[in-house]
Amino acid sequence: MSSSTEIVNKAREVAASVLKDRTRYDGTPFMGHPDAVAQIVREEIGLPEECIAAVYLHEASRMAGYEVKTAEWGEAIFTLVDGLNKIATIKPKDTRLEAENYKKLIIQYSRDPRVTVLKLADRLEVMRSLPMFPKSNREQKILETLMLYIPLAHQLGLYNMKREMEDIYLNYAQPEQYRLITNKLKAGEKDREKLMAEFIEPLKRKLSEAGIRYKLKIRTKAAYSIWQKMVKQKVPFEGVYDVFAIRFIIDCDGEDHKREKDLCWQVYSFVTEEYEPDTRRLRDWVTNPKPNGYESLHITVKNRDGAYVEVQIRTKRMDDIAENGFASHWSYKGIKREASLDTWLKSVRYALEHPGSDNPEDLPQPPDKEIFVFTPTGELRILSAGSTVLDFAFGIHTNIGAHCSGAKVNGKAVSIREKLSTGDVVEILTSKNQRPNQDWLGWVVSSKARAKVKQALVQQEQSRAVDGRELLERRLKNWKLELPDDMLTELRKKLGYSSLTAFYAAVGVGTVDVNQVKDYILGEAERHAASVEAAEAVVAQVKQRRPNASREDILVLNAKNVKGLDYKMSKCCNPVFGDDVFGFVTRTDGIKIHRITCPNAARLLELYPYRIQKVKWAESLSGGSFQVGIKVVADEESASGSILETVGHFKASIRSFTVVENPRNGTWEISMKISVPSNLELDKILSQIRVLKHVIKVVRQ
Repeated sequence: MSSSTEIVNKAREVAASVLKDRTRYDGTPFMGHPDAVAQIVREEIGLPEECIAAVYLHEASRMAGYEVKTAEWGEAIFTLVDGLNKIATIKPKDTRLEAENYKKLIIQYSRDPRVTVLKLADRLEVMRSLPMFPKSNREQKILETLMLYIPLAHQLGLYNMKREMEDIYLNYAQPEQYRLITNKLKAGEKDREKLMAEFIEPLKRKLSEAGIRYKLKIRTKAAYSIWQKMVKQKVPFEGVYDVFAIRFIIDCDGEDHKREKDLCWQVYSFVTEEYEPDTRRLRDWVTNPKPNGYESLHITVKNRDGAYVEVQIRTKRMDDIAENGFASHWSYKGIKREASLDTWLKSVRYALEHPGSDNPEDLPQPPDKEIFVFTPTGELRILSAGSTVLDFAFGIHTNIGAHCSGAKVNGKAVSIREKLSTGDVVEILTSKNQRPNQDWLGWVVSSKARAKVKQALVQQEQSRAVDGRELLERRLKNWKLELPDDMLTELRKKLGYSSLTAFYAAVGVGTVDVNQVKDYILGEAERHAASVEAAEAVVAQVKQRRPNASREDILVLNAKNVKGLDYKMSKCCNPVFGDDVFGFVTRTDGIKIHRITCPNAARLLELYPYRIQKVKWAESLSGGSFQVGIKVVADEESASGSILETVGHFKASIRSFTVVENPRNGTWEISMKISVPSNLELDKILSQIRVLKHVIKVVRQ
């Protein structure tokens, strides 16, 4: 057993001892986490044993306070554990969810760049274990991974790790889209294999004659990358241009980089001789590798069916670096670990110390419909894009929102209208004198904040209405005046208030002066007297035309002269010859005739008895006609034809006819206006319509 392996075993024993009583969210032993991280570090990334030992000691130190001493574990392990412990203290709000800020803190908190890769391995294990976390923790970890860890993995060239974390994110953030894409990828797997076989067939002889040994592989784009392109380009799955690529992985013994490049370009020449290339899409990362060490030739060609295919050409060494990073060199025979590690460490340092990405479009983008902000204590809050300080305040607590007077955003004082951005740290300022007002509804975007503002405004209005009503009643009592309900309703409508609560609230805050109400009551008394005089004048006019008539005399109506000077048929109820009716003396339109069943009859008879004129119809019909409305409800549209035919059988003419569907209950509402000579004829029509097939209800309007 090597000493390095002994170090790993010893570190694990320490962690197992101090963490034996700790469990994860699902109740399993906490040791499952460092064991899984250690496996990723050893098997998927290829870091040495000292890094694996650091994983165990970091958890023992962080979770149980175990002290890692340099004398016992060595300088390298101590440095790794110290760096991991410091990075673990970084809160998302410290980074404002910006990957570059996170990298700066990592550089500041750790001396060994391998610490960054260990932290990424730790996060990958967390993402693989997401189902065990509570919903709130899960959402925060998904967001941190999207904003911080995926961009970091991309820039360090750990593409396998990056792709897996992206797909896990998509599975939780957009589960339906994830299933759609992964299922379509599975469904098209055989077609892609067939395409690859057809693609390589014309090249086999040339590659064999050149002595080039290779492995052909289909590289399918990650589900997350496909989803990003679907969203960005606004296309379905089938519209994504490069769902997969055909990859040549060339065998090349040793580490002769010049020979590797020559072989890649030789394969490139064979491919472009056989297939038409799109030179605009040539990407030469063999001659000029990316800063993170990525080397490959990318070209897009057109196959015999006219379809475009992306082709990637690289050696086995290049492919392993592309998938797992520089640390993977160690698995190759003949390559010294020390030299490989030094090269890799230089690339990690370069990636950490240089801001930006060589291809920003490859980086994940946060959801454009949401922003992510923090409380001063680091608690994450998810808000809709465009949210303001007020939205944030109401999201914390209703009382905080209702008394919000401003905020400090990233230490700077701002107003309640200030719009927030992802990464902002927001400290709400409150005032006991602050109250919501109508303007706030224009400053919030969240449904919760809007509902709370409306609720607060209603409560304020109700409180003011109580004060206003008490004030008005007290003043009216002092003035010995009364404000009847009908007069109050008219005053409210005249002043433009939609409800009595709004009216009384206006009185309470002084918008409506109580003296204004007093003047209205007195003015109405004067108008009432004038109305009585006007009614008396109309009655006097009637008496003048019929000298022998008295106030209680009955006004005789005929069906022919309904538009005479003395009276008119009211349009609110459309009286028909033969209906029970009464007359109402108006101030400007003479006497209006209403049916006794008119919706307005009760109010007129109760409030204005002095303006009621008794009327009756003439004994004989004199040839006039009356317009009346009828509403029919049917369960079939075809009933309209039967109704028209029925009306045509009587002494009636149709003036208008409309049919409207009511989709809520599957019925048809038929409205029509007809002219009839009397209510007798109208009753016949209504009774015949009622017995028609599909007719549910008939109402006279």
